[in-house]
Amino acid sequence: MSAHMQDSVFKVGDIDWSPRDAQFALAANRFVWEGAERKRKGFERRRAALVFKRVLAVRSLGIDRGKRDEVLSLLALRFEQKGEGPEGTVELSLSGTASIALDVECIEVQLADIGGAWEASSKPRHR
Repeated sequence: MSAHMQDSVFKVGDIDWSPRDAQFALAANRFVWEGAERKRKGFERRRAALVFKRVLAVRSLGIDRGKRDEVLSLLALRFEQKGEGPEGTVELSLSGTASIALDVECIEVQLADIGGAWEASSKPRHR
């Protein structure tokens, strides 16, 4: 999941946390990494929905929820198990010093492309 969502961009307003449903969701413009290594040009992005279920709590660092149009960039998803059971914390590591932590009963996540692809001007690069 982390590989498919790496370098996705989304706005603060695209984040939805529903404590009643124990669900955290975000809509993002993900870079299409699958197949990108074989191409020299013509890279793609797609609108995608990422949904975590069985979420007990959400914490964020370095995000101003009042700035709904601020763009965030997802670098990686990580999971830290708590104890010996399936529960733990999923961390969405964002560019800069921002992050989102999801305390989950277990990992139950879905990723779905929800729109057509469009051409990306370049492939993201990292050190």
